[in-house]
Amino acid sequence: MNPDNVFYQIAVWLIPLIIAIVFHEVSHGYAAWALGDQTTRRLGRLTLNPIRHVDPIGTVALPMLLAIAHAPIFGWAKPVPVTTSGMRHPRLDMALVAMAGPASNLVLGFLAAVAITLFVAWQGGAIDAGVPRFVAYNLINFLQINVFLAIFNMLPLPPFDGGHVVAGVLPARLAAPYARLGRYGFLIMIVLLVILPAVAPGANVIARVIGPVADGVTHLFLGVAGAIF
Repeated sequence: MNPDNVFYQIAVWLIPLIIAIVFHEVSHGYAAWALGDQTTRRLGRLTLNPIRHVDPIGTVALPMLLAIAHAPIFGWAKPVPVTTSGMRHPRLDMALVAMAGPASNLVLGFLAAVAITLFVAWQGGAIDAGVPRFVAYNLINFLQINVFLAIFNMLPLPPFDGGHVVAGVLPARLAAPYARLGRYGFLIMIVLLVILPAVAPGANVIARVIGPVADGVTHLFLGVAGAIF
């Protein structure tokens, strides 16, 4: 298996990405269900079956193109539907639902760090070829993707999870207009991820903010896992 082969690159990035974003969305659904919303359960979205969550563009096409271009990999699944009608504290509960997704990614990231530590020890450090290398690449990418998704999604802007958290803690008179920014979510993403880095490299949020924080958390997880095992 040639790691430079495009299909190899897609396999070692797409598999961990799909797992990460499916867990992310299901975690939102379970948090909403625990807080009184039955919508996700009623629509059959409380499942780890990726078919129920896959977005053709965000889960498959875009990540594949990014993998081929050797660009940072990110994506999204179909958002789980959440309503506040059954929640006791709608604004606070929605903030908790929003945090559930990134929290699940951090847990998965740490588990990946543990798995990497154990796998390297089991292989005696010999992971330079064949199946061991393929497994190692998947584990490493799974760690990086989960940490990146967690940090990236906590940006305090709609439509990111961090935007929902901010809307949940702002005073009501400010929360409503702030939440309405979500209708421009796709435009915000394009400006943030494409236009700003192109016209002002110093304003590259991924390179200047998300990347360094994600790298720090990744190394922390690996350090803790190595210290434990």
